[in-house]
Amino acid sequence: MAEENKRTRRANGESAIYLGQDGRWHARVPMGYKDDGTPYRRHLTRPTRKELVEEVRRLEKQRDEGSARQPGKPWTVKKWLLHWVEDIAKPVVSENTYDGYEVAVRVHLVPGVGKHRIDRLEPEHLESLYRRMQSSGSKAATAHQAHRTIRTALGEAVRRGHAGKNAAALAKPPRMEEEETEVEPYSVEEVQRLLLQVNKRRNSARWMLALALGLRQGETLGLRWSDVDLGNEYLKLRRNRLRPKYAHGCGDASPCGRKAGYCPERAQVRRETKNTKSRAGRRAVPLPGPLVAMLRSHAEAQARERGAAGNLWTASDYVFTKPLGGPLSPNTDYHDWKRLLEDAKVRDGRLHDARHTAATVLMLLGIPDRVIDQIMGWEPGTSARMRARYLHVPDAMLKDVARKIAGAIWGPPETASVDKDQNNEG
Repeated sequence: MAEENKRTRRANGESAIYLGQDGRWHARVPMGYKDDGTPYRRHLTRPTRKELVEEVRRLEKQRDEGSARQPGKPWTVKKWLLHWVEDIAKPVVSENTYDGYEVAVRVHLVPGVGKHRIDRLEPEHLESLYRRMQSSGSKAATAHQAHRTIRTALGEAVRRGHAGKNAAALAKPPRMEEEETEVEPYSVEEVQRLLLQVNKRRNSARWMLALALGLRQGETLGLRWSDVDLGNEYLKLRRNRLRPKYAHGCGDASPCGRKAGYCPERAQVRRETKNTKSRAGRRAVPLPGPLVAMLRSHAEAQARERGAAGNLWTASDYVFTKPLGGPLSPNTDYHDWKRLLEDAKVRDGRLHDARHTAATVLMLLGIPDRVIDQIMGWEPGTSARMRARYLHVPDAMLKDVARKIAGAIWGPPETASVDKDQNNEG
């Protein structure tokens, strides 16, 4: 025992284990260096040497794998999430992604599990939060968004050594129920009724780009004339229109008392567009002849509006603008779509349903899958899944397939009828 109690000089990186005067076994485990460059050692103590050796080996393994907690005061979930979302995520993710993270952190995660230490957070804590969210009225999709957010945030904490495990990676999010009603694309008759109303409207070509080519809302509203080649009948998609975000401009001295978006002196704090991040999203799309004619007429109408507005016109290169120029707001565009459906006496639907319609029409026309993928902007790795989600088989097509199967197995209908008559005669 006397030999075991003696401290001996050890090699750098090797843990020191000794019996203390308090009768307990102690260890000093080298864990690296602090921010100021001084060595950092973790102190452990256990009643028996065997227990201590097991704990030392576990800690050394975490250290060697880079998953051990770094020196300093442990992070709480609240402190880490606020640091992560503002200082780590915000500079590198898109505005829309940041908005989703920020809402999940501020509204759900910090109030729900913010007081826990991140190295002591358990999957059960998160699963309990998800249940509370749903019992308070949140949809399963909202709980999933919170789950994805904290899983990403804790993954970064583990990589940086602030936590030994990612509790969210072990937690089970709530089950996502399938949509009660499957998306049904608009029929040819419905598209034709929409076309009659579209031709009476300003920016008429905007809606046909969605119904005929399946362009996303952000892609259409971010389209510029420099992206359109009417002579060669195609357009290039390079960027997306972002939803506006505002800050108060009235100042603390005389606050307006309204939300930032309704402040008379509001200031735009988000850029209008962002470049398409994926290679599949940056694509050339062919323009059908009638759509080329619509865009030519639209360019002439826009020139007349610009001349009539004079100095009130907001100069820009956008294809679709407000009456006095400048980019269209996605929110205004959405309400215009709802009015269009109502005026055309077409069933209500999402603006994104027009994209499903375009994809289905391309399939019915026999366009090869690879070409459909390019027009729709689907990534090669996900194109099969996206086709399964967006391409809808109409009832008429199913009936046609049924007739073909019947013909192949039972023969043509007239042959089957003759055989039946002969059997009756026998």
